[in-house]
Amino acid sequence: MKHVTLNVEGMSCNHCLNAVEGAVKSVGATGKVDLSTKKVDVDFDEGKVSLDTIKKAIVDQGYDVV
Repeated sequence: MKHVTLNVEGMSCNHCLNAVEGAVKSVGATGKVDLSTKKVDVDFDEGKVSLDTIKKAIVDQGYDVV
């Protein structure tokens, strides 16, 4: 398992938290959002999903991965 922390702009509420965590989960990874720091801790199996796929899933929800 690989662990990364992503900076995600545009998150401000529980809806945002659920949208981002759901997007990460939808591609086969797990994510934990911290709204106060605008960060998402992501754990994933590099053999099953790429970091780029995870980032795209978050961007597709309307947030910016910086």
